Amino acid sequence: MTTAIQHLWWQRGIVYHVYPRSFQDSDGDGVGDLRGVARRLDYLQQLGVDAVWLSPIFPSPLVDFGYDISDYCGVDPRFGTLSDLDALLSALHDRGMKLILDFVPNHTSDQHPWFIESRSSRANPRRDWYLWRDPAPDGGPPNNWLGHFGGSAWSSDPATGQYYFHAFFPGQPDLNWRHPEVRSAMAGVVRFWLDRGVDGFRIDVLWHLIKDDRFRDNPPNPDFRPGMGPSRRLLPIYTADRPEVHDVVRELRAVFDSYPERLMVGEIYLPVERLVTYYGRNLDEAHLPFNFQLIRLPWQASTIKQAIDRYQSLLPPGAWPNWVLGNHDHHRIATRVGRDQARVAAMLLLTLRGTPTLYYGDEIGMLDSEIPADRVQDPYERNNPGLGLGRDPERNPMAWDATRHAGFTTGEPWLPLAADCATCNVEVEARDPRSMLSLHRRLIALRRAEPALAMGDYLPLDCSGDLLVYGRRHGDRRLIVALNLGQRPQRAAIGGFGGTVALSTHLDREGEAVGGAVDLRPDEGVVLIVG
Repeated sequence: MTTAIQHLWWQRGIVYHVYPRSFQDSDGDGVGDLRGVARRLDYLQQLGVDAVWLSPIFPSPLVDFGYDISDYCGVDPRFGTLSDLDALLSALHDRGMKLILDFVPNHTSDQHPWFIESRSSRANPRRDWYLWRDPAPDGGPPNNWLGHFGGSAWSSDPATGQYYFHAFFPGQPDLNWRHPEVRSAMAGVVRFWLDRGVDGFRIDVLWHLIKDDRFRDNPPNPDFRPGMGPSRRLLPIYTADRPEVHDVVRELRAVFDSYPERLMVGEIYLPVERLVTYYGRNLDEAHLPFNFQLIRLPWQASTIKQAIDRYQSLLPPGAWPNWVLGNHDHHRIATRVGRDQARVAAMLLLTLRGTPTLYYGDEIGMLDSEIPADRVQDPYERNNPGLGLGRDPERNPMAWDATRHAGFTTGEPWLPLAADCATCNVEVEARDPRSMLSLHRRLIALRRAEPALAMGDYLPLDCSGDLLVYGRRHGDRRLIVALNLGQRPQRAAIGGFGGTVALSTHLDREGEAVGGAVDLRPDEGVVLIVG
């Protein structure tokens, strides 16, 4: 079924996620920046993506690498200037591409002027912009709430004799989203950027914005086991996914809707039945509540098929799906499943119904970097050594060529590059017609050429063992995607239809005619044009 809403750019398009510190350095300081991103726009245009999403670029003390913002309406000098951002936005628009920024409204930096005022005295007008509570009777934290990165979520402020709440680091105090002035101020931030022409926002930890107004203790997690993140000892039923949060999300969405075709994406790590509630009962909340299932599920055909089918069945009528294969908080797909299966994963991501988000470097099959102990940057790892919680490995610098530091910088890169960057880089793969980069370019081109892939219905088909098979249909046009998620040959029945191979992940059998079944080699996926 095709409706007018399905023609919006963010439904037809592909989002490319850039971690700015690691994409391209333009000034030799070892840290990527906005001018570096602008320098690589021709590459992104040739790749075929439609929008660039930047992780935070706002002024920040970098307690959590930009997710602690001290000025929502500026650009951190490490990345450039507001003029640099305007120039990047203009250059993207000139190429017919969009810009999505990362909005972090749950908390500010403790260096933000709002918090400096709030902690100055109990009588300050901005005191209630944050969550302040008296100590428990024993003088300790007000309740048992835990910080995501370890320890209590409450920090004492001796000057005023109260504790303030921070879901993450102490340098990231949570805003009080029950306060109308906070809501108004944050709506003003969104308008500031949308007025400049920014095309949308990915909203950080959207499901965290409202906390229990009675500040009740969170219950123990019966499934907790050693090795999990320390905050998972408790179930966050009073600190996240509160019923009242949906009122806040609707208010934010109304700001986006006052501009033409602006996109609101919500970062939400919840079970899928809770995730889909963030579309809103009347599709009046997030346009795209981020669907992270492909990141978190075991790489098994039956498990993934069940998840796809269930997700499709739970979507509210008219809601548009989306898929994410990798991001800055999880190991890279090639590290998780191996490079051969990463090619199959790319075909899955780019042929499912819904908007795909592609993490920078995954299109060339980049692996995580090894991070020596003396090069660790992520405070999550520093605070919890030995648990493997650090996010540095997947935030490694982009590999552009075989020169020193892979063309990322002329200085010393802020993080080590992947060990095989001399061979796994854009320049080498652009010359190889069967490389991972070539596969991505071909997949994206096929998606653009085939409305069945970009806009069509999803048709679940039977599969068994390591096979994942599904159809896509738009009008009379029908395609079948057959994926072998295993290391042995498989035969995939295609319902008695004949067809032609439009694309193989091996990039070597296009145009081949098949009958009622298609033979797949190990680690191979194919897209078939039926009829």
